[in-house]
Amino acid sequence: MSINNQINSGSTDQAWEAWGQKDPYFGVITDQKFRRTELTKETKAEFFESGRLHAEYVMQMIHQYIDPAFQAQKALDFGCGVGRLIVPLAKMVANVVGTDVSPSMLLEAEKNCVEADLQNVRLVQSDDALSALDERFDFIHSFIVFQHIPPQRGRDLFAALLARLDAGGVGAMHFAYSKDHYAPTHGLPPAPAVIIDKPAKTEAEAVAQDPNADPEMQMNPYHLNELFFLMQVNGVHRFHTEFTDHGGELGVFLYFQKPRT
Repeated sequence: MSINNQINSGSTDQAWEAWGQKDPYFGVITDQKFRRTELTKETKAEFFESGRLHAEYVMQMIHQYIDPAFQAQKALDFGCGVGRLIVPLAKMVANVVGTDVSPSMLLEAEKNCVEADLQNVRLVQSDDALSALDERFDFIHSFIVFQHIPPQRGRDLFAALLARLDAGGVGAMHFAYSKDHYAPTHGLPPAPAVIIDKPAKTEAEAVAQDPNADPEMQMNPYHLNELFFLMQVNGVHRFHTEFTDHGGELGVFLYFQKPRT
């Protein structure tokens, strides 16, 4: 197993690195029991058990709706964090690559892979060009990741990932698309309100006032038309979709396959 580090200076990337340094498990699943100060051997085991259940469910959905005979040989987990899904995927797939923008998250993922005695994992730091990835994959997965990336960047990253998916390869990727409090406008963001009062403190100002404050965690909805367009122009003919709801953040989990040539 190896880790390749690069530098990425995007503001959301910096915030994610701050999560990696301060509270990496809570940054992945925002439940108080996964706070660094609360994490025990038992709750860490629960954290990774949730990853195992997710990975098994994803494969079940792929076999049920996409390709009953699908068997991945080389998988990419985009936004792997501390390795919650890398660990179970490495037990299902011959070779697994995990990418993340946070060096601290990758170091924690490496510890978890060593603890699990995994020899078939490579961890690399990601950037917007995916420049550390010079290979193609027959399975690309990403879950609760793109929502933390501004959509303009995320859209280009999605296109880059599609380009790295082999013919016959399967994608399983999650995107937020709306918020439940947009119900009065049928899921569309309402028109921006006119700001009369003094703007709220910036995150930097808030952190300066309270050094113990959590880093920023953006929750960005994506325009599904853009995602569907990118899938179709990359040769995807059909897909299976499941809705998700994480505390009012509404999303879709997309399962799809590139046609075999």
